[in-house]
Amino acid sequence: MEVFEGNPFGKAVWNLVWKLPVMKRGKPGTPIEFGDVAHVLRKNIEQIYGNEPSVDGAPLAEGEVSSMTDGTAFLGLYQYFRKYGPVYKLCFGPKSFIVLSDPTIIKHVLKTNNAAYDKGLLAEILEPIMGKGLIPADNETWKVRRRAIVPAFHQQWLEHMISLFGGCSDVLMQKLDGLAATKTDVDMENLFCSVSLDIIGKAVFNYPFDSVTKESPVIQAVYSVLKEAEHRSVTPLPYWNLPLANLVVPRLRKFKADLKVINDVLDELIEKARNSQEVTDLEDLEKRNYNKVGDASLLRFLVDLRGEDTSNKQLRDDLMTMLIAGHETTAAVLTWALFEISQKPDVRAKLQAEVDRVLGDRMPTLEDIKAMQLVRFSVAESLRMYPEPPLLIRRALEDHTLPKGTAGFEPRIIRGCDIFISIYNLHRDPDLWPKPDNFDPERYLRPHSNKAKYPDWAGFDPAQVTGLYPNEVAADFAMLPFGGGARKCVGDQFATLEATVTLAMLLRRFDFDFVGRPEDVGMFTGATIHTRNGLKMTPRRRVPAPPAATPPPATTVIDRELQPQGA
Repeated sequence: MEVFEGNPFGKAVWNLVWKLPVMKRGKPGTPIEFGDVAHVLRKNIEQIYGNEPSVDGAPLAEGEVSSMTDGTAFLGLYQYFRKYGPVYKLCFGPKSFIVLSDPTIIKHVLKTNNAAYDKGLLAEILEPIMGKGLIPADNETWKVRRRAIVPAFHQQWLEHMISLFGGCSDVLMQKLDGLAATKTDVDMENLFCSVSLDIIGKAVFNYPFDSVTKESPVIQAVYSVLKEAEHRSVTPLPYWNLPLANLVVPRLRKFKADLKVINDVLDELIEKARNSQEVTDLEDLEKRNYNKVGDASLLRFLVDLRGEDTSNKQLRDDLMTMLIAGHETTAAVLTWALFEISQKPDVRAKLQAEVDRVLGDRMPTLEDIKAMQLVRFSVAESLRMYPEPPLLIRRALEDHTLPKGTAGFEPRIIRGCDIFISIYNLHRDPDLWPKPDNFDPERYLRPHSNKAKYPDWAGFDPAQVTGLYPNEVAADFAMLPFGGGARKCVGDQFATLEATVTLAMLLRRFDFDFVGRPEDVGMFTGATIHTRNGLKMTPRRRVPAPPAATPPPATTVIDRELQPQGA
């Protein structure tokens, strides 16, 4: 290796540094240590400044892309994808990320070889907020918590939740009725955030936020913490870890105060649930008549489950994770679904005809949701075009090689390497999805494949859509609305039911006109894809057609129970 330009010490001293004990790499499969991260930086420095061969073999993304710094980094990653292909390396100085956009390679990372990764950078960002909740948890903690939480999403409980979704959404409909009567403009993104927060509050820990109709310090604290999570997700330097930063930096002092407001509420609810604990076997919990219990929350389930010996801290972490993840994503899905539907009168007409025929103005049931195929597929299409989140983050726990897919080479991943799985690139790839920028919920009725470009990809098969939405199985990992593999979102069925209920009730009763131009809405991202300027619209009360006497059967085969498929 030649002496780096500007390096006065030369090769000998450079190599000596890496023999220091602090630079020692950890054992494969164990948590990442300082030496592992330093080793990745070393290889990048040697490649970029020392003209050494690339360890990973990936092309180095270069050139100014404005969206990398304007709050839409996922769009910048898409531009690099079109230029450099499905595997490339993105560097910020010596810090790097391997960006993946090929379904075959992504399937290997998320499913085939998922044990070789943890959440890495994501866990570091979210740990102060979510602790060891399911999303940021290390692999061992995740295994334990998943076994406890997944049974809570059983069919009896999910069916009961549908009535909760309808009740909270009806409050939203009443508010829109008043706005429509006075022809008042409203930011629908804010209203979707409110209704999804109300639903999560009741479903997860039996707390009435009532944010559609009022404001409170708790609600404001939740929103502030969400903003801080987004801020940390796009900030390269973790200044919040510096000594005394929580005392000196104003936004960190506010974050600490907001977190205390939420924690005080969660601690009170956990203590209340423990004081009224009724320890019960899992089988009995799954048979509960949730229509006759005063508290049907996930918190109640976890407290009452026999053998679930969990600390208040772990329960708090679990609840905080569900609060943030469940609230943000559903609000975004509804926002972008309405944004797209309102620009497509033909799609809107088909959806409203389906809702009129199946539902009418009564509260939805599970059978109604199964029958409203196009509404469900519109939720899925919103997640395809605007994935929440647009990136999945992983960190390699061992040295290994990825399949080449369409990259043309087998990328070598070293322990400590950070990986971006670009869901946005995957979902907007025209070689995987015909006309990917077109909102088309009926695309999931049509099979398609592309053996010329993706010979190892099985294609999309509608016959494999056996649940509520087209998932990674039906699309062979070309679509990941809720992730894939072992750590897939446990709330996938919950979120799909929730969004379908709210969207169906909305389409039944209202039409919407944009305030200004659709292109003025813009995009901005942190943890999820938001509008940049709000979704400002004017609601209009519509006169729907009368519903059919008997709802038609679902046209999609839904042959499995409503159970989460991963975590």
